[in-house]
Amino acid sequence: MTTSTIINPATEEVLRTVEQTPLEAVDDAVARAVAAQRAWARLAPAERAAALRAFAAAVDAHVDELAALEVANSGHPIGNAEWEAGHVRDVLLYYAASPERLSGKQIPVAGGLDVTFNEPLGVVGVITPWNFPMTIASWGFAPALAAGNAVLVKPAEWTPLTTIRLGELAVEAGLPADLLQVLPGRGSVVGERFVTHPDIRKVVFTGSTEVGTRVMAGAAAQVKRVTLELGGKSANIVFDDCDLEKAAATAPYGVFDNAGQDCCARSRILVQRNVLDRFMELLEPAVKGVVVGDPRSRDTEMGPLVSKSHWETVASYVPDDAPVAFRGAAPSGRGFWFPPTVLMPDRADRTVREEIFGPVVAVLPFDDEADAIALANDTPYGLSGSIWTDNLSRALRVSRSVESGNLSVNSHSSVRYNTPFGGFKQSGLGRELGPDAPLSFTETKNVFFAIGGA
Repeated sequence: MTTSTIINPATEEVLRTVEQTPLEAVDDAVARAVAAQRAWARLAPAERAAALRAFAAAVDAHVDELAALEVANSGHPIGNAEWEAGHVRDVLLYYAASPERLSGKQIPVAGGLDVTFNEPLGVVGVITPWNFPMTIASWGFAPALAAGNAVLVKPAEWTPLTTIRLGELAVEAGLPADLLQVLPGRGSVVGERFVTHPDIRKVVFTGSTEVGTRVMAGAAAQVKRVTLELGGKSANIVFDDCDLEKAAATAPYGVFDNAGQDCCARSRILVQRNVLDRFMELLEPAVKGVVVGDPRSRDTEMGPLVSKSHWETVASYVPDDAPVAFRGAAPSGRGFWFPPTVLMPDRADRTVREEIFGPVVAVLPFDDEADAIALANDTPYGLSGSIWTDNLSRALRVSRSVESGNLSVNSHSSVRYNTPFGGFKQSGLGRELGPDAPLSFTETKNVFFAIGGA
């Protein structure tokens, strides 16, 4: 049996080894999921809802354990990890209300009765990234289960531990053993089989745009449904009429959360030229005030990068001659530490164009509203972003003009489980979360009943 070694990114210590799922075991898991799904879909909606509530209760009882696992495996600060575990519980509770509300429609027609049914797809494959392992897994499996499907989850190779534990908690809570299965393994084995297996009717993939395009192309061979949540290079747009002090104070947390390993990171700060100097004066102490350190400490705001190889990738964007405006502090010694870094590059620089996925932000001046919109949209991505202005009309104009799926005005909010999340352009396809998410795991079946005369 092939295994992978799981490393604590803050200490570089080995946490454990995890068995990798071979190809034949994926096929066996799919066969068992097919049988489990049929039984699950036959349950009364109230029974499925109760099972999801029981799963949520099991997660709630193990929030501390899940958080500790995420701290050790992913390097997330303890406060963040506790929020993430609670978020999984909340997502399950939110979608526990869905089975009894997938009601279909009655459509007025001539000559009879016409109704629609929301039929489950069957078996869904969810491929999750390493940056937010348990939260993003729940975005896939909770609405899919609520809609009557079985789910197979392939966690990222670097960070599988919380997802594995969630799979165990599902069984402990009373869900059928084969209904939600976690299959650790290589993307080229498990993920690829999700794409090619005919009994997996949909693939949900979160990760790089490069891999997402391959998932989409592979799924096309079977006209298989996909939801893709991919890369981002989001803009934080700061106009001269905003609360500049608040915009500067919050900007680090819009990009350095999870050490910048966030597809929603506002990794381009666009600042109106006439307030650029003042903004940078305010930004520097805010960046240097970000507490980077032991993720087990309650004071820590930013932990390490996830792996040595990823550290090397991020570091390649900040060579010795990089246009560094200023940097924060980070621990030395063991661990994959990288300090919060602010650059002031040219607009054509690769740090402005490419997703770095680390604690590196580029600050760019703009002249006016039209220039800000053009600069914000000058990217193949369109996932998230922020707009800072006290002018309501401007806020509305700019938010309608920026090509992005998730925007916030005078804040950096991106994800709520009760609102839709997803991207424009090469940031993805489809939407997750929000009230309609279970429908994306169903087929609409239309049935017409002819009614004869009395």
